Amino acid sequence: MNTSKTASKYDRFSKVYDLFESPMERRAFSKYRAKALSLAEGKVLEVGVGTGKNFQCYPRNVEVIGIDFSRGMLEKAERRGRDLGLKNVRLLHMDVQNLEFEDSIFDTAVSTFVFCTVPDPVKGLREVYRVLKPGGKAIFLEHMKSESKLLNILLYLMDPIMRILTGTSTIRETQRNIKLAGFRIGRVENLFFDIVRIIMATKPLGECNSR
Repeated sequence: MNTSKTASKYDRFSKVYDLFESPMERRAFSKYRAKALSLAEGKVLEVGVGTGKNFQCYPRNVEVIGIDFSRGMLEKAERRGRDLGLKNVRLLHMDVQNLEFEDSIFDTAVSTFVFCTVPDPVKGLREVYRVLKPGGKAIFLEHMKSESKLLNILLYLMDPIMRILTGTSTIRETQRNIKLAGFRIGRVENLFFDIVRIIMATKPLGECNSR
C-alpha cells in the first residue's frame, strides 16, 4: 500500500481511533507507553505521533517535535495538547520516510506502534537514523512478528484484515529492520510474549548518516 492511501485511511480512522484502541490502551498499552517514554531526554522526535497518546508520559524537561502523515490524527493530537496545556510539544505534518530535518539534530527518537504501518519501514528507519545525533538513543515500542511459529499462525490470519482496515501489518520483522537501518540494538524487553517489544537502540558515535 502506498503512503497516500495509508494516510487517507488514518484520516478517516482518526474519528474513532481512540475509541477503537481504548480496551487495549486501558489494559496494557498505557503502561507500556509510560515505561518506554520515561527514558526520553533532550530534544525528542516522535514519529507517527497519532492522536497524542504519548504526551502525558514524557518527562517534563524534554522538547518534543511530533510528526504524522495523517492530518486527521494531527488534529486530534493538537486538541489533546491544548487540553493538557502543553508548551513543550510542537506538531508537524510530515512523512517519516522523507523527514524535512537536517542531519543529526535530535537527542532521542521515539516510535510507538508506528513501523507496523509505514509503507517502507526501512526507509523510514533510515531517516530516523539520519536525524538522530551520533550517540543518540531511539526508543521503539512496537508490535511485530513473533519467533514462535504457533503465535505467528494467529498473526498471519490477522494480517490481511488489519491491512484492509488500517494499512497495518501484524507480521513485520521490525527488530530486524531496525538493525538494517544502521542502529545498534541494546536492550530488548518483551512485553506481550515477543509480539510487543520495547527496543532500545543507539546511533553509534562517529556515525553521521544512515547506511
